[in-house]
Parts: sequence; structure tokens; C-alpha cells
Amino acid sequence: MQTIQTLDLNDARTIIDAGIAEAERIGNPMNIAVVDAGGCLLAFARMDDAWRGSVDIAIGKAWTARAFDVETKALAKLSQPGADFYGIHASNDGKVMIFAGGVPIKEGETVIGAVGVSGGNGKQDQGVAEAAAQAFASG
Repeated sequence: MQTIQTLDLNDARTIIDAGIAEAERIGNPMNIAVVDAGGCLLAFARMDDAWRGSVDIAIGKAWTARAFDVETKALAKLSQPGADFYGIHASNDGKVMIFAGGVPIKEGETVIGAVGVSGGNGKQDQGVAEAAAQAFASG
């Protein structure tokens, strides 16, 4: 039998709070999702005035970062025409998101969940996701 390390709700709240703080700092409302080690949605926040169309994208980014244990920003580069993972976005019933803003969260070398952020441009989404993930690492 294996013991699985995973984020819990308190961890997710810490991650989301840090993401909200960074989104407020840059002045861009965001959708922020946190998934556990199994890729299941653990917590979600949609800031006031964040794009409604980005709700599913944020959740998809978090799921993708956990499903493949890679930042979605890196997966985007690997999925361009001619690259090894071209077409991956169509897998898993189209659930895979290949936009910046999905970051795995680790305990040591073990991925225990992920955060996904959507509502800005790629640089903004990535920055908020990194800040959110860093809050867990330093917490």
C-alpha cells in the first residue's frame, strides 16, 4: 500500500490567498484553482470582475499541471507544431490547458497538487501562479 502526500484545504486556502494578494498587487482580478495530488479540485476563488470565461481555464490549468507534473507554460512550448507533444491539448477530452499559469506544487521532489490561474495575459497568469505556489513552499 502507498501513502500519498497531498494538499489539504488549509494549504489550498494559503495558496489562493497568496494568489489573490499577487493579483491585487498587479491590479488584475483572477480565477485561482487548487487541485490535490489526485488532480481533484480542492478550492477555487473567482475574484470580483475576473473573467467568467476563465473559470474552467484556471481549473484546467491546475489539473494539467498535476496530470503531467509540469508547468503549463513549459507544456505549451512542447506542444507546438513539430514538437513531441503537438496535439496534447486535444487529449483527455480537451481538458488539457497549454497556456501559462499552471504550476505543480511539490513537497520535496513529490508533486502533491497544483495551482492554476487565469484572467490575465500569460505573463500575469504565470506570475500569480508562481506567487501562489511559492506561498506553500515558504509556509
